[in-house]
This record gives sequence, C-alpha cells and structure tokens, in this order.
Amino acid sequence: MTYQGVLTKMETEFSNPIAYYLVFENDFLNMNQLLGKTLNLQFVRYQCLNCGLDKPIFRQGFCKNCFFEIPQAADWIMRPELSTAHLDKEDRDLEYEKKVQLQPHIVYLANSSNVKVGVTRKSQVPTRWIDQGAHEAIEIVEVPNRYLAGITEVALKDHVSDKTNWRTMLKNDIVDEDLVQWREKLKQYVPDEAKDYFIESNTETTLQFPVEKYPKKPISLNLIKDQTYTGKLTGIKGQYLIFEDDTVFNIRGNEGLVVAISVL
Repeated sequence: MTYQGVLTKMETEFSNPIAYYLVFENDFLNMNQLLGKTLNLQFVRYQCLNCGLDKPIFRQGFCKNCFFEIPQAADWIMRPELSTAHLDKEDRDLEYEKKVQLQPHIVYLANSSNVKVGVTRKSQVPTRWIDQGAHEAIEIVEVPNRYLAGITEVALKDHVSDKTNWRTMLKNDIVDEDLVQWREKLKQYVPDEAKDYFIESNTETTLQFPVEKYPKKPISLNLIKDQTYTGKLTGIKGQYLIFEDDTVFNIRGNEGLVVAISVL
C-alpha cells in the first residue's frame, strides 16, 4: 500500500503511549499501527505550505519568498519577546498577529534531553511537549499574551537551557528531574510584569512514547539527498520516526516535501 502527500508535522493524541497520525490531503496513516513494519520513503517533489508551488523549501515548510513575507514565519514566532500586537503595532499582518499573540500563553519547563524552558500557546499544551519529545513537563507561568511569555523565557534562559539535544532525546539518555523543585528555584527570576501570573501549585505531566527500540547512534535521514529509504519502524518520539538501523527521520524538519510512503 502506498500513500502520497505533502509532509506536515504529525498530529498527536495525548494517550499512553502517545498516538501519532500522519495526515495527507486525502488520507492519513495511524503511525503507531506501523511499528514493526518495513516502510519505504521516497522524495517526490517540493510543495511550499503557503503558496503550494514546487520550489525548494527554505525553512519551516515554506519557500524562500513566502518565508520572508508571510506572518506565520515572522521573527516573533521563534522569538516571542519580539511580539508587538499588544501595542497595536504591526509586523507583517496585524490581524493575524493579534489572533495568535493576544491569547493565553504558557511558559513551561520540559525535560527531553535536559531541563529546558519554552513558550507555547495554552491551546498547544501538551502538544508542544509531545513534539519536543519531553518525557516530563510542567507549566510555570500563564500570561495573557505572547510578549509577556517571551520576556519571561528570556529572563529564565540565563538560569536554565532553552535548547533540546535531539540525539540525547532520541537515545533516551534522560534523567528524571524534580520539575516542581526547578519551578520554585526559577520563581525569583520571573520578570516583575509576569510575577502575578506565576503558577504556585501544579504537578508535572509525564509522557510515554511508542518506542520499541531506541537508537544507539541516531543517523539523520536526508531524503532530498538520498531520494529513497527503506527501513523497519521501531519507534516514534517527538516528531521523529525511528528505524531499526538507527536511522531517524524528522517529519517536522521536512515539512513541505511531497513524499510517497509504502508499507512493505
């Protein structure tokens, strides 16, 4: 059976273990059901997630032109502290920016390869943690807009990492941490503007991923360069497919690629 479509990040369901779905325009794959099966992945062409044209993907699933023009790829996406919608100030499209920025945001701690601080819209909890491959996470601040979340993250980055080591996350070389203790330790560094939004009492969330075998030395698959790959699926963590030969394929990192997936 062969499925073909443009890659977008896998949709997920918070269950034990996490359920993963690869959704195409006219079809979808329940990825958990493919564990233990041999898959063939084949690069077909590009398809920008904005304009739909067959143009090389620049970043985040968009071609170069779209990346530098559309509001979905503006700097404030990756750097929330640059948000300006709360000031009624436009970056690329004020209506879009108000819709995304002026809603509740969470500053959180997640442990995927180490404890890191991050920002997400409240509506994206726990999806964001799943996408990062975190096995435990906790909310520490809930604010009414993206700007406040951004300046809180910047303040906390001086005291805790804001990066995930994807290889460590995939190898499952992880240490359980007391995230409640981490939250209390970081409380003093929350900026004054966000102090009233600190979450005093909550417990950490734990996440289980559908992995039968973790890779010892993850090798990242470059499907554009290799064009095709065949391997037995042994796990899914974060937005990565893990194969028996230690090859890993980052679905989110390859958004905008049209691929054909055959179940052999």
